[in-house]
Amino acid sequence: MPTKQNVMPVAGVLSGALVWGLIWYPYRALQDAGVSGLLATFITYFLAMLCGAFVLPQVWRERSTLGGWALLLALSVGWANLGYVLAMLHGEVMRVLLLFYLAPVWTILFSFWLLDERLNRYGYFVISLSMCGAAIMLWEPASGSPLPNTISEWLGLSAGMGFAFSNVVSRRASHLSVEMKSFILWTGTTCLALPFLLWQGGLVDKVSGILTPSWGLLVLMGGVLGATSLTVQYGITHLPANRAVVLFLFELVVAAISSYMLANEAMEIREWVGAAFIIFASLLSGKLYSGKRVG
Repeated sequence: MPTKQNVMPVAGVLSGALVWGLIWYPYRALQDAGVSGLLATFITYFLAMLCGAFVLPQVWRERSTLGGWALLLALSVGWANLGYVLAMLHGEVMRVLLLFYLAPVWTILFSFWLLDERLNRYGYFVISLSMCGAAIMLWEPASGSPLPNTISEWLGLSAGMGFAFSNVVSRRASHLSVEMKSFILWTGTTCLALPFLLWQGGLVDKVSGILTPSWGLLVLMGGVLGATSLTVQYGITHLPANRAVVLFLFELVVAAISSYMLANEAMEIREWVGAAFIIFASLLSGKLYSGKRVG
């Protein structure tokens, strides 16, 4: 019979998969209302960071333990979240998400470089399977190239790299608590978005021009993202890695259904075949590493 100890971590991971499979839609709604993806990302993560600073005392107790690894974590996870949102706003949801799910490949490589973890018998197979899936999905007969075709696809790919790097750094920075890692996530995303906003100019005017309904949605999203970060971290801390990876694949199901129903996006047969390769590789990757996007 399921116990509370078993149900809560599963619920935490599934809630994260649900939120991240749907988060593209409110960001697109805000963009249609005149709030750019960059500005919306900055505000939502700033609100989550602000809330965390008040309700997570652990953050203040651990501030003296921050160092180079915390900075690397902030930069990598910040780009993972910022790149993911921007890619979802301007690209096809499932193609972007599947490119993001090449993260197991980069995680294997980063683990080798930073943690000196050697590939086991699954490692080379996972890399080959993921790359074959990406090549099938992205292949363009006209250009004869399997490379991403749009800025959004490149953003999704690079965000997956950032996520993979953040997983490895998070494992390396084992001295940091779940609360501190979540706070670093919010801070990193906020600080990474800010320079781009300042470079564009007119930040004060853009913020002051946001209408009340949009502010309501931004506040709601900030709260949801903050809560999701903590529940996901709790889930992956209390579940075996291979089980967490399987549960996180629910995000692909949510994204496929929501993109079809809300944006009328549908993948072709070739893209589904490539997706099957990538999903299978993600399932096998649970035997290789632990961790998931903490956003």
